[in-house]
Amino acid sequence: MKKGWEVKKMGELCEIKTGRRDANHGNPNGVYHFFTCAKDHSYIDDYSFDTEAILVAGNGDVGAVKYFKGKFDAYQRTYVLKDFEATINVRFLFILLHGYLKDTVAKQKLGNTMPYIKVGMLKNFQVPLPPLPEQQRIVEILDKAFVAIDKAKQNAEQNLRNAKEVFENYLHGVFDDKGDDWEDTSLKKEISLATGFAFKSKYYTTDGEDILLLRGDNIMQGNFRWKDAKRWDKSEYDDFEKYQLQENDIVLAMDRPWVKAGLKCARVSKSELPSLLVQRTARLRNKPQLDNSFLYYLIQSKGFTDYLIDIQTGIGVPHISGKQIFGFAFRKPRLKEQQQIVKKINSLSVETKKTETLYQQKLDNLDELKKSILQKAFRGEL
Repeated sequence: MKKGWEVKKMGELCEIKTGRRDANHGNPNGVYHFFTCAKDHSYIDDYSFDTEAILVAGNGDVGAVKYFKGKFDAYQRTYVLKDFEATINVRFLFILLHGYLKDTVAKQKLGNTMPYIKVGMLKNFQVPLPPLPEQQRIVEILDKAFVAIDKAKQNAEQNLRNAKEVFENYLHGVFDDKGDDWEDTSLKKEISLATGFAFKSKYYTTDGEDILLLRGDNIMQGNFRWKDAKRWDKSEYDDFEKYQLQENDIVLAMDRPWVKAGLKCARVSKSELPSLLVQRTARLRNKPQLDNSFLYYLIQSKGFTDYLIDIQTGIGVPHISGKQIFGFAFRKPRLKEQQQIVKKINSLSVETKKTETLYQQKLDNLDELKKSILQKAFRGEL
């Protein structure tokens, strides 16, 4: 610890209260800010606090922090830090909590279904405390540095979006610019389709030697997420031949098939095998006169996505049926032209991924730079 610095518990530097409201007390047309544990705040008709405060999410987005000064109210699982001691610069404390709380206290969260933190965890949080003038100097340096870093991140994020849009626009153009000799057809004529089996969850296993179960939750935008994957006893694999997946099978989530990040669709590789298809998930397998990659790009096209969004049913969990997937009509070139089109798309895809990797690395480096600056700041090495 740098000479002249001390360490204090956060409970010694401010009062920590909890909100008094249920989450459903919010009113979108209310007058005062209402802070819950969600990323976005709401509004409410009256208030319980009129002060300068740092708000900490006690559940939901555990450890997230916000700053507010004025009249507001808070959800009962939101912690309100207020009445700060004269020895602490509130902005200094906010930056410290914003940078470290999720990597410290939030990692000690309790509960499984709805993780949360207790007030005692916050009260015991260790705050490195330099003299007030040094706190102010650190705040000024960090604010200036973070403005520059945030601007660089915005530029990198925009370039990343641009790279993706170039590829998506090209892909959409391929299927919009149909040749005169392209044939009118539908997925029902061109693919075989299977939907998954209702494997009973009480028989799921987590043994790494057992068979992967491919559920809608595992399907992302062009890839798979296998964290907390469910599995099935490998001795029963042969009993489910109809639901066995093969390399290059295209799979599509049937519940909430489209989310903000895009269509939940991916192509099975060897690394996903052996695996079995679970209910509410569709497997698409091309017939001989439809190229597998052409089908994969067709499914990712704007035309198919717009079609699904228009026909999906259900309010809470929008879903689609196998019959609806079969019903997608499109125009198809001859097999040789399909393969030529795929070759061009693949080439652009490779270049796009290189560009995306470059800008993602820039974003990762900027995050690491920010962490490094924070660490130096709160060790007294800035």
